[in-house]
Amino acid sequence: MTAITPKRVRVSSAKLEITQIKSAIGGKQNQRDTLRSLGLKRIGHTVVREADAVTVGMVNTVPHLLKVEEAN
Repeated sequence: MTAITPKRVRVSSAKLEITQIKSAIGGKQNQRDTLRSLGLKRIGHTVVREADAVTVGMVNTVPHLLKVEEAN
């Protein structure tokens, strides 16, 4: 797996492993909503999503709370 710099996530046909690495406590409501929309529920939780326009937009909204890697 190759790590991707969160600010540089682009739309592609790849799958992304998205892991929450920081808490949303104290964050803005839209950031908490974005994490929930991605399917992330707690620190350390990982989801695999397609790198479509919607997912990439959400990842780029909260890059400081996430670790993004390309899934196999």
